[in-house]
Amino acid sequence: MYEPTEKKSLTISDVMNAYLRMVERSRSKHTMLAYKNALHVFSEVLEKKSLKPEITPIENLTEETFSKFVDYLNVYATATEQLYLQAIKGFFLYVDSERLIDVNQSRLVVLMRQRSRRPGVRIPQFPIDEIEKLLDKVQDVENLTVLADSEDETANAKLRAYRDRAFLLTLADTGFRVHEACNLRRGDVDWNEGRAVIIGKGNKQAVVRFTSRALQVIKEYLSQRATLDGSSGKQLSSLPVFARHDKGAGKKVKPMTPTTGRNIVKERVDQFLGKEMTGKITPHSFRHYFVTSALCGTGNLRITQELARHKNIQVTQSYTHLSDEELDKAYHDVFEKGVSRKSK
Repeated sequence: MYEPTEKKSLTISDVMNAYLRMVERSRSKHTMLAYKNALHVFSEVLEKKSLKPEITPIENLTEETFSKFVDYLNVYATATEQLYLQAIKGFFLYVDSERLIDVNQSRLVVLMRQRSRRPGVRIPQFPIDEIEKLLDKVQDVENLTVLADSEDETANAKLRAYRDRAFLLTLADTGFRVHEACNLRRGDVDWNEGRAVIIGKGNKQAVVRFTSRALQVIKEYLSQRATLDGSSGKQLSSLPVFARHDKGAGKKVKPMTPTTGRNIVKERVDQFLGKEMTGKITPHSFRHYFVTSALCGTGNLRITQELARHKNIQVTQSYTHLSDEELDKAYHDVFEKGVSRKSK
């Protein structure tokens, strides 16, 4: 908490920087960057109101500036608008918690509800048939092995083939986000129970379950990597489940980055489905596939929410929308067949 003598000398910019440092400690890097962008836009609004953040004392900040900020965001996409509003609402609550100004929290919520637009529900779109075709192809590891010019590169190519198969099937069968899969360590996995305890979205602990298929291909990949892992000089439990196998990694066992994960998907989509599918299937497409499969298999929205680790059940509900083909069939079954029966 700031001392009273310090409070008078603090500018809006000073407190913004302190707020960002707090966000950086408690949230993901992606969230911190988004909040930083929001504060930049908020600073533009303050400038227009002759409240330059670098020289304006924090006590000159009022809820009226939040109201102006809400109106200013109408030029942005609704999803961006909602994200930035959450960031600046958090900033006002932070200022209030530090007793720098008094904030009517209820008024902030009312302003957001009354003046901001609500994003429409987007139905997740992904090519399910193509994903299943890709998964069928990668299950045969020989399909993934690429011929190489040198012995070392041949060994790496073989490791990449086993890794890519395990990575893609794991994404499809677990619902991992790409960064979660890349951060997974061998010690995180309970091989007997078929589950892993991870730190997921929002830095929250979560349990992820594995199919026997996913566990099997991961074990086969790690078996191929046994010599490399054994010579690493590190405890096996500390090593990544999915490692890099390129010249830059050399003989070290380094974890994959999300960029590598995205490249794996792109390369294998190009290889098996053709370049026309490039960009249409991403690592997150496999998460959509997982959630849809869970919902269709269980028929239970609440269970699917837990398996998908969705904080808000409305996100899970977006997967319940049926395709036009499904609706056409249902309509035909109910009305056309019903009419035929009645006419007999």
